[in-house]
Amino acid sequence: MNNGIEWGVYLNILAISDVHAKENSGLYDYLEKNDIDILIISGDITNFGPLEFVEEFFGKLAKFDITTIAIPGNCDPDGVVEKIDESDAICLHNFVLENGNIVFYGFGGSNPTPFNTPGEMDEKTLYNSIKSVMDSKEIDSVKEHSDKFPYGKIPILVTHAPPKDTACDKIEDGAHVGSESVRKIIEEYKPRLNLCGHIHEARSFDMIGDTVIANPGMLENGFGCLIELDDNNNVIANFVELKWI
Repeated sequence: MNNGIEWGVYLNILAISDVHAKENSGLYDYLEKNDIDILIISGDITNFGPLEFVEEFFGKLAKFDITTIAIPGNCDPDGVVEKIDESDAICLHNFVLENGNIVFYGFGGSNPTPFNTPGEMDEKTLYNSIKSVMDSKEIDSVKEHSDKFPYGKIPILVTHAPPKDTACDKIEDGAHVGSESVRKIIEEYKPRLNLCGHIHEARSFDMIGDTVIANPGMLENGFGCLIELDDNNNVIANFVELKWI
């Protein structure tokens, strides 16, 4: 894990999700040609394995001058967290990462699915787990204005599961299958931004109160989301294409 990171106040964050152990050369091309400071991977790095893919994938990402931050998804088996920790990336699962004017809160896995995947858990467990992470760094103190940070800091919640009843959790038949726990956490703690994934067809932005929700879509489809931050804590989010040209 690489903790020797220094970020400025003007940051470009590329968010991706649902890699599912499939290479996408368009991602590497995008990182080569664009000024990206942080890459966020919000889960499902593998498709029930193999663990060797995690090592290979993060090895390729380590060649770029970026900070890579990742969490596991519901399709990631035991061992994925350890493989992330062994790489140059930062595993944000069950962890808080603070640097400059940003505080990342992270927790992977998902609420129950019909598929009995290895990283899913009941909503009570998911809620209590994320709450423990949020309580480890009081979010009101993060948002508090100071001489150094006149607009406070930007709290960002990274989850695999999207919050329930948003555009980011809607499947093809119109049903909402996101997490009630993630939604409750957002309503209670009010982070500035929630980066999620999990529902491949629900590439979208939404809002819960003042919290921006972003599901970048599935990497295999060449989808990502660019988040631009400045020293006034403005957050600008746009979808980007990561397709090989």
